Amino acid sequence: MTPSLSPQDSATPRRRAVLALTAAAAMAAGVPSARAATAPTVRPRAEEPPTAARALAELRAGNARFAALRQTHPHEDAVRRAAVAVSQHPFALILGCVDSRVPPEIVFDQGLGDLLAIRSAGQALDEAVLGSIQFGVEELGVPLVVVLGHERCGAATAAVEYVRTGRPVEGHLARVVEEIAPAARETRDQPGDWVENTVRANVALIRRRLARDAAFDRALIVGARFDLDTGKVAFHPS
Repeated sequence: MTPSLSPQDSATPRRRAVLALTAAAAMAAGVPSARAATAPTVRPRAEEPPTAARALAELRAGNARFAALRQTHPHEDAVRRAAVAVSQHPFALILGCVDSRVPPEIVFDQGLGDLLAIRSAGQALDEAVLGSIQFGVEELGVPLVVVLGHERCGAATAAVEYVRTGRPVEGHLARVVEEIAPAARETRDQPGDWVENTVRANVALIRRRLARDAAFDRALIVGARFDLDTGKVAFHPS
């Protein structure tokens, strides 16, 4: 016996296309379709930290929980997943390294939709990274951008080796090393660990570069360093 078909199943491809377009038009006009009527409502933007100061305070609090091993793992339930499926309102943007030991959502004890995370080796900037930051600041209204460096950065180590020996770096890694090399040269004669000094100088150089760019005028831009041993993030607003 042939199973019965629902009206939607038996519709022709053209009919299904018309139904889809009709639903889209109704939503655009503010008239909910049957499916749209059951869609989850998005948490009001006012409940998110609306200022850079409050966003920074939330990051500090989250990192304190992480470092103390008292994470709350917020915004990971089904309700939150359904809410951010239809809209996103991240309260901070983290420009971090690709290092597997420094995942922003974990380091700051945040969940789905809380952070806009952009990662490249050594926080190296290119047009794709800059465009991604601009998207967060201009389109999503993110009030805070954090340039997050970290202890024992492999990209900084490679840049120091490049400056020390002058030996060319092959392949695509050359671009990363060239981006960090100015920080390595700047700190070459400073006392202390050259790689660590390069990490700090690189964060400062990137922060100043972003702060001078009119595309990011709407956001506060701060530097920070993650300590792999303690799990703590130290912020450097200037």
